[in-house]
Amino acid sequence: MPRTVLRSLALAVPLALALTACGGGDADKAEKAPAKGQAKETAPAGVAHQHTILEAEIEAKGGETKAGEYRIGYIVEAAEPWFHGEHGEHGKLVHREPAKDETHHIEIIPMEAKTGRIVPDVPIRLEVVDSKGKVVQAQDLNFYYAEFFHYANNFSIPKDGKYTLRATLQRPTFLRHGASGEKPALSEKTTATFRNVELKSEN
Repeated sequence: MPRTVLRSLALAVPLALALTACGGGDADKAEKAPAKGQAKETAPAGVAHQHTILEAEIEAKGGETKAGEYRIGYIVEAAEPWFHGEHGEHGKLVHREPAKDETHHIEIIPMEAKTGRIVPDVPIRLEVVDSKGKVVQAQDLNFYYAEFFHYANNFSIPKDGKYTLRATLQRPTFLRHGASGEKPALSEKTTATFRNVELKSEN
């Protein structure tokens, strides 16, 4: 049997087994999947655009670090408006303008390091710390729909300067597939620290 065929079989069989273990009915689709090198993987246009914009904004307005199983980016912008429930999360969506004292919209984007996927359902608390180690403001972050999904909130920073952003990511609340004895993915609390972040009022 030609070596290229053997290589294709070696790739296709584990994939079929993995899909059978999680869904069962899709195993026949796995068998029909093209072998590596025979077809180029492509993402839907919206997914590709999301990551293109995200990378550009991290580069221009923020930074990133690795912590635990995450690649975590941050972005700093002027305070922003959003829609929220008028009487709680299930109420009519109404538009909220930034409060007069809100100066910055600080975003945290947690991505699974090994796949690049933006991780949902992560409780995140962000602290803004001044040069003396004092926490100027700390808030829980909301999850936002935008050009790319992200966690953020508006902050009120008293004066321009360089600050430390300390983001604490609790374990995501979603359930996890896996075999008995495996370590569940993204199961640890993680803290990401960004130092010397310039916060300058843009209003």
